[in-house]
Amino acid sequence: MRIAIVTESFLPTLNGVTTSVCRVLDCLRAAGHEALVVCPGPAPSSYQGFPVHTVMGVTLRQFRVGLPSYDLERVLKDFQPDVVHAASPFGLGARGLAAARNLRIPAVAIYQTDMPSYLKQHGGRAGGIVEKASWRWIRHLHTLADLTLVPSSQTLQELSDHGVPRTALWSRGVDTVMFDPDRRHEAEVSDLRDMLAPRGETIVGYVGRLAPEKEVHRLAEIADLPGVSLCIVGDGPSRASLERLLPRASFLGYRSGLPLAHAYAALDVFAHTGTKETFGQTLQEAMAAGLPVVAPAAGGPLDIVRPGVTGLLFDPDHGGALRQAVGGLVADATMRERMGSAGRAKVADRSWAGLVDELVAYYQSVIEPSWSPRTTTAA
Repeated sequence: MRIAIVTESFLPTLNGVTTSVCRVLDCLRAAGHEALVVCPGPAPSSYQGFPVHTVMGVTLRQFRVGLPSYDLERVLKDFQPDVVHAASPFGLGARGLAAARNLRIPAVAIYQTDMPSYLKQHGGRAGGIVEKASWRWIRHLHTLADLTLVPSSQTLQELSDHGVPRTALWSRGVDTVMFDPDRRHEAEVSDLRDMLAPRGETIVGYVGRLAPEKEVHRLAEIADLPGVSLCIVGDGPSRASLERLLPRASFLGYRSGLPLAHAYAALDVFAHTGTKETFGQTLQEAMAAGLPVVAPAAGGPLDIVRPGVTGLLFDPDHGGALRQAVGGLVADATMRERMGSAGRAKVADRSWAGLVDELVAYYQSVIEPSWSPRTTTAA
């Protein structure tokens, strides 16, 4: 199969969209498919042997944004894909979906970023108006796709409520080899734990981008819990303000690969703070690392966390709920161990290879839809 992936974000920019696209490309290569990547520049000229075509981009709030290019139709026509995959489309992705429609190429859109909430949060007094306008735009651009895949049941319902047609559920994979409870016994992790908790404190950590939409300020509720060492992994525009808000916390900065796996392994409890997440990939990574997780009872975490089994959900509208949930886990090492083991078991079979097999099946469903005369078996 030949797949053209038009993505709003790609290397060297590192975020959830880039990570998902790279894992999909890894698995497509392993399965023998052909792919083309279209993304904002600058970017590598190839990835996994697949060509990368860049379009002009601009930087907004530390994000590289691709500008819609009418050159896309020529690029797609030259590559002749069986399907176009639009990763978290908004600007460049919308143009990719329009080009696919003009060329009569089947298209699958992946809804990953809650852009309306993001724009509302950063829109100031006009935030509500901007949010409504963005939903109109999202409904329009996803109408151009033959199928829109969303990562959680909550998001599936939200898109339905806003009139987005032809949706289906497609989750995310996790690297259970990289994120493994056994890493807790590695020397690098022991050294990190000694640094973070020199007096044997329980280490509670957050991993993710440090930006307003991630609501990391909620961690102030637990910053003074007795016997707790707070660890924050990640970087972003909110780092300076968070360092002022949480002066006793340890900020480890951005980590990826093995250093990230070591950071997870050094924690005792994982705390997630954002209420507008369409999924919650760091929750899966923490569970793979054998950690009990605490997250808001909102959005993607509702599908990932099984309360009382793999972790705890807290009411984000109730002051002190996060503190109560984390405090309960800090006080009970046996419960932490039980939930961590259950979380690891829950995600053990969520490999990216299996999730990409599902994705390829979705590709096939729009290339040869069940109603197509070409799929009708002759009598």
